[in-house]
Amino acid sequence: MHPTVLYRMGRACAAHPKRAIAAFFVGLGILLAVSSAVGGQTQENWDVTNTPSQVGIDLLREHVPGAGNAFARVVVHSDDGTIPTGQLDELHTRLAGLDHVVTVSPPQFSSDHDTAVLTVGYDVPVTDRDIMGDATPLNDAVAPARAAGLQVEMNGSVPETAAAPIKGHAEIIGITLALLIMVVAFGSVLAAGLPVVTAIAGLVAASAGVTLLAAVMKVSPTAPMVASMVGLGVGIDYALLVVSRHVDFLRDGHDPVEAAARSVATAGRSAVFAATTVLVSLMGLRLAGLPTYSSFGFATAIAVVAMLAATLVLVPAACRMAGQRIIPRKVRKAVVVEPASRPPRTARWAARVGAHPVAAVVLGLIVMLALAAPAVSMRTWTSDSGAQSTELTTRRAHDVLAAEYGPGINAEVVVVAPAESVDQAALADALTTIARVPGVTSVAPITESPDRALGIAPITIGVDPASADTAEILDAVRDRLPAGAILTGETAYYNDIAQMLERRLWLVVGFVVAASVVLLTVLFRSVVVPIKAAFMNLLSVAAAYGVITAVFQWGWGLSLLGVDHPAAVSSWVPILIFAILFGLSMDYEVFLLSRIREDWLATGDARASVISGLAKTGRVITTAAAIMVAVFLSFASETDVIMKTLGLGMAVAVLLDATLVRMVLVPATMTLLGRYNWWLPTWLDRLLPHVGIEGAASDSAEIAPRTADPDDEQTPAGVPV
Repeated sequence: MHPTVLYRMGRACAAHPKRAIAAFFVGLGILLAVSSAVGGQTQENWDVTNTPSQVGIDLLREHVPGAGNAFARVVVHSDDGTIPTGQLDELHTRLAGLDHVVTVSPPQFSSDHDTAVLTVGYDVPVTDRDIMGDATPLNDAVAPARAAGLQVEMNGSVPETAAAPIKGHAEIIGITLALLIMVVAFGSVLAAGLPVVTAIAGLVAASAGVTLLAAVMKVSPTAPMVASMVGLGVGIDYALLVVSRHVDFLRDGHDPVEAAARSVATAGRSAVFAATTVLVSLMGLRLAGLPTYSSFGFATAIAVVAMLAATLVLVPAACRMAGQRIIPRKVRKAVVVEPASRPPRTARWAARVGAHPVAAVVLGLIVMLALAAPAVSMRTWTSDSGAQSTELTTRRAHDVLAAEYGPGINAEVVVVAPAESVDQAALADALTTIARVPGVTSVAPITESPDRALGIAPITIGVDPASADTAEILDAVRDRLPAGAILTGETAYYNDIAQMLERRLWLVVGFVVAASVVLLTVLFRSVVVPIKAAFMNLLSVAAAYGVITAVFQWGWGLSLLGVDHPAAVSSWVPILIFAILFGLSMDYEVFLLSRIREDWLATGDARASVISGLAKTGRVITTAAAIMVAVFLSFASETDVIMKTLGLGMAVAVLLDATLVRMVLVPATMTLLGRYNWWLPTWLDRLLPHVGIEGAASDSAEIAPRTADPDDEQTPAGVPV
């Protein structure tokens, strides 16, 4: 977006604030009305095409009623060792009468007969809207048994989608903490409130946009929460950046309309570029190979765009209406502003780091690499009921089953053999061999599907599904199957997903890093700065991986998050954290480097420009990061372990990015590199389009400069921007 476009847009909104605000909310009202009329509902899509287990699941769905679809295990336990037969019969009848239920297995008793399991099969996948996230029918069916004094717990695909519903408290907690942080940082309730109000408006628009998205594609029910988490953080950050620059221009003597216009043309432009880097990173989620990731990417992208639009329209209008009141009262009342006796704290810090850059780089890298080290041992598994809190019925069912039947009861492993392509004698021989595989406790006899098209053989393994040995056992079983036979079941399916995501992670990383480097090369006309920025961001993500491995897999401090035992890191988390965090880290890179480059173009002094850039952005970036950390940590308050992992991982990465990276590694490395920071080969300079950034935008003659004001910064003539 050309600087004059943003300048004119900011000026128009500030000159006619009531019209701008009215237009925004009229548009928002129309968006809400359209989304209400034609919007869709969220629906998960967990099918993973071309994986062996998915092929097997599709065959089971086609040939065996109730197989391959949603299921639930109802676990009945009696403390006195006796389960009345009548209670089980009545429970069986009630379960069989539920909508979409096509099979209910006879009770499977434990060896001491104090526990029984009934497996409920459905005629639709677990992602079907009629059953996903709704365990009410199951709870109603088991209520009489519970009232009779029996312990009844449930797990399986249907209860697990409803066990840990999102409470929705996180947004309220995040907004409250953000407001408190900004009041402390800026000393003005008005200046603090503007970004929050803007973010709330953007959040409403984003919600409507995601609802419309759900009308044209399947959107994961978790996607709106992730979109809110990221959108709330970036929305407050973008608005905060513009408000802060607006206050700076007011202090320089500009009237509120001109200050608003300039803040949109400068800080608003940085926000546009920062949002672009986030969008590029989010598009990398499509390469993960799972439809649910695509919905995460699109939903979060909608939230980012909505927040950016709210920032560019509402902030200049609100700043104009606030007038001089947006400046802290003590500053407004000061008759004479005394010149600072010494540079700002961030400038002094940057000077200290710049005086000892090698030591700063070495110490910073040691800390970051130490935090990242646990990631080497990260083990991923698609989180199941065994990873959740004991306050959930799904986890209690998991524990009762493991105690009464052995840990392998929670695993579902099935061999499926199409009759027309698999020799049944060869299959029988293979199953005999598989029964001797270490970790396999039993292999059931082959049964036929009702239409005799499939041979089916359930396998029981001796370890929990999330065990580190599960993948090795499954690989050993698969290697011994005859050609055409397929290993499937929930556990094999989760294993296929975990292995696929481990491979796809590097594809996503390569795309996001390459695209971000190209974008930053165009923005900053340098090949050194983008490569260094990418390396720094990778360090932040690696450190986040290390911390979540130490906390969730090793159990360090896990009880502080309300989780009672360590488990493998969810397979869903690494790619999602990387795509989101890389874009968010680039936000701060754009904010900081745009001001450093502004001073570099004005003075040509590499070291002084770093100190000046940090001094100008230190408070804003620190405040923005504190807000982002607060927002992300608030999402760690959710019951679901995946949300806890996402919240903690992203909070840690943002914290490190705003402290060790931006305050230590960036000034130290830029001091060491000096003028080489801005090196660009001549041939590449000719090829790249010229895109101005913050400094050029703010001081261009196209933006009505006040020639008589000595505080106006000027870009040297002839310097490419």
